[in-house]
Amino acid sequence: MFDRPKSGERALLVRIGLGAQPAQAELSEFEALAASAGAVPAGFVTGTRQRPDPRFFVGSGKAEELKARAEAIGAELILVDHTLSPSQERNLEKLTGRRVLDRSGLILDIFAQRARSHEGKLQVELAQLKHLQTRLVRGWTHLERQKGGIGLRGPGETQLETDRRLVNNRIRTLNRRLERLALQRDTGRQTRIEVPMPGAALVGYTNAGKSTLFNTLTGAASYVADQLFATLDPTVRRLKIAHCPEIVLADTVGFVRDLPHELVAAFRSTLLEAREAQLHLHVIDSSDPERSERIRTVNDVLASIGAAGVPQLEVYNKVDLLGERPRLERDGEGVVRRVWLSAATGAGIGLLHEALAERFGVRLVTVRLHLPPTHGRARAELFRRAAVLEETATADGGWDVTVELAERDVEELCCRESIDRPRPAAGAPCVTGGAFLQSRPAAAPSL
Repeated sequence: MFDRPKSGERALLVRIGLGAQPAQAELSEFEALAASAGAVPAGFVTGTRQRPDPRFFVGSGKAEELKARAEAIGAELILVDHTLSPSQERNLEKLTGRRVLDRSGLILDIFAQRARSHEGKLQVELAQLKHLQTRLVRGWTHLERQKGGIGLRGPGETQLETDRRLVNNRIRTLNRRLERLALQRDTGRQTRIEVPMPGAALVGYTNAGKSTLFNTLTGAASYVADQLFATLDPTVRRLKIAHCPEIVLADTVGFVRDLPHELVAAFRSTLLEAREAQLHLHVIDSSDPERSERIRTVNDVLASIGAAGVPQLEVYNKVDLLGERPRLERDGEGVVRRVWLSAATGAGIGLLHEALAERFGVRLVTVRLHLPPTHGRARAELFRRAAVLEETATADGGWDVTVELAERDVEELCCRESIDRPRPAAGAPCVTGGAFLQSRPAAAPSL
């Protein structure tokens, strides 16, 4: 790619409406994307066309206008809010004498700057190389064999093939590394499967406030900034709320319209956190006039990664900017569908806790259990579930264990391990064995 001066670059922004004038929201978002990449927006050129021009995308007349405008404002870079073909990109660069970057290239550049984890950097590099693959054609035209004759056979085609081979080799290397990292991630996910714990994932349009909400809920310190794609790498934390088992909460990368296909493919393993969650907390900027379109974009990306079937709880954030009060909205069956809150001020967080408790809530009980030495398997399972609150060794070689479990899990354990219960589970009488169990309602855990 290109090296960027630390002072930023003056950029001319281009947005062409196909069949209609470009919307102001689209112009504002593209300007924010340019600023997020470190560019200094110095001007905007807009227009309308019925269909893209095959040579310049914007048309020959508009291309000449771009050249004149870039010279007038001293722009070093032209950013086009569309996906350009390699030939269109090269034609515009040749005509204007300035570097041209399309929307996909701009988003890839932002991701390259923001990736922090090793896996995130590898994913971004893979997406960049796949994007670059299509732009190697005619990259060495000054060395190509234009005609026969002694002294006129240049090495250009050999150089081009060498570049392609190097890029393909690097792509294969990155894919192997990412496969190994995916296995490590699957190992951690398998551990969570063995220790049953409900999972929820924060999803939403970029800059909707997901990381702010994540920090407010879990006390984490994820990076937060008023910019697009402020954070890329997924973060997972445990969330404990009253009358509900612990929840694994994941903060995922934000989505945006026309997200490059290379990025969706590269981040597919990361987005597995969203695909395998039991619930999506769809964070929506309630103050955004284009929020309906943003919701549609997020749902389209979720469908592309196979996560369309995961239940959603819509979280309308930033109600403080609207001057509205936090509230819950239920459907005709009384199920919570929307929560209106402010992650920045904390208003309405209790309502979100209430909604999560309804979705995931089960009756928790604290039980005191005596296990003889023959019940080592049951003891190991309780520790694997992280359910043991206290344990004391007994004179017979067994253990007195205090655990906290869902009531249905207690009944199932009692029957399967032949543990006496004062009242067996209905329809599943327990077999009397050499252990005893006492229960009391679990105290509400502190937040």
